[in-house]
Amino acid sequence: MVFSSILFLFGFLPLVLLVYFPIPSRFKNLCLTLFSYIFYGWSNPLFVPVMAASTIIDYVCALRIAAYPVQPSDFPSETPASILASRRRRWLILSLCTNLGLLGFFKYFNFGIDTVKTVLAAFGHESALADWTLRVTLPLGISFYTFQSMSYTIDVYRGKVEPTRNFIDFACFVSLFPQLVAGPIVRYADLAQALIRRTVTVHGFARGVALLSVGLAKKIILANPCGKIADVVFNAQGLDVWMAWWGAVAYAFQIYFDFSGYSDMAIGLGMMFGFSFPTNFDSPYRSQSITEFWRRWHMSLSSWLRDYLYVSLGGNRLSPMKTYRNLMLVMLLGGLWHGAAWTFVVWGGLHGLWLAVERAAGKRPIYAALPKPFRIGLTFFLVTLGWVMFRSPNFSHALRYYGALFGLSPVSENIFLIYGMVARPWDWLVMGICALIVWTAPASRNWVMGSSPWKAVVCAGLFVFSVAILLTQGYNPFIYFIF
Repeated sequence: MVFSSILFLFGFLPLVLLVYFPIPSRFKNLCLTLFSYIFYGWSNPLFVPVMAASTIIDYVCALRIAAYPVQPSDFPSETPASILASRRRRWLILSLCTNLGLLGFFKYFNFGIDTVKTVLAAFGHESALADWTLRVTLPLGISFYTFQSMSYTIDVYRGKVEPTRNFIDFACFVSLFPQLVAGPIVRYADLAQALIRRTVTVHGFARGVALLSVGLAKKIILANPCGKIADVVFNAQGLDVWMAWWGAVAYAFQIYFDFSGYSDMAIGLGMMFGFSFPTNFDSPYRSQSITEFWRRWHMSLSSWLRDYLYVSLGGNRLSPMKTYRNLMLVMLLGGLWHGAAWTFVVWGGLHGLWLAVERAAGKRPIYAALPKPFRIGLTFFLVTLGWVMFRSPNFSHALRYYGALFGLSPVSENIFLIYGMVARPWDWLVMGICALIVWTAPASRNWVMGSSPWKAVVCAGLFVFSVAILLTQGYNPFIYFIF
């Protein structure tokens, strides 16, 4: 079930609201947890036990970690500090191994088998795994909720949060349907108070509805048409330079409005139930460097990788070479987090390499002398080049596409048929609106902060128009569901 569907908008969500608001406060978290499990298991009920297992293990591990305090004087017996630390570490390792084990098996099992087959074939042993038929289905959102649940046990281990003894509260935190399958990746400290006590005001609920409407419009009105353009162009051969860039920019717009739109809907839904989720996007295509881009793009993931991986590796506290190594390693793993394919690893490596270059340049990056619009343009150029690798199914396709971008590939005689399919007046209008919003419009969350009659009319109009298109639209993919 996705937010941008008739079933969710006019079936699931109204039912949740009708049940949730009349019941006593002490049952609200249980209500949200049950509905969240229904939401998650709607497409495949077999996914539910995986999330439940992760939740139970992390709940127990956090309590056991807290049972062995950092200071031995707080412990009833005269147990040495080294033994207490060892016991705490064991429970943390159990939590990490469980979550990473689940993520590794379900997300990377098929990738590993395919890689082994490729290597064996290269050495003439392609028949060794020829009869291997086991394929693993990827549970929706497993990359998001495992990271979210892991952050809880790590923060308990570090002493940053107190573990909750209320299992329903913790299960609600992990499974909360507004941000379950696509983020933002929320940390327990962000929701701890709201899980215990929260209020929903008319103004807050209205803001949530407005942000939900804006996010839905981003997804349906902008991301989906751009996705159609990108699909046609990326699946075509013999592109000329202009069409290759048209498709690449269309994909850059698609993935932004697809994911930022879904994040807006998630944050808006959270507001409707009294939760405040962190901002996930901050106009990333206005960045003036790749370093700034990663402070603005998928901010909950970027901060997670920084706080739980980059810092743990030593961050920038070590020598310059080790700092560059840490940047590369974090981005390589970040690329692999996005998808089980070597193209994602290379995509992450490209960003890691450029982050290292910018770090090495210090306060005077190599394009600092350029005017601001050129710095923004150059950053968008580099990001778009990266998206080609991200979007391509394999390396050979990516190399052919890069060749087309720079006029190094032969042009097909049927190129004008592609122009007729994806360069129509409506396509120009959509791409123009996308560019206008990307580089001039205020952030969605900021825009809905102030209430006014005209904003209410605009949001209502966007919702109605989006639903009208949705009723007639057969094309409604969601990119981050595969992650």
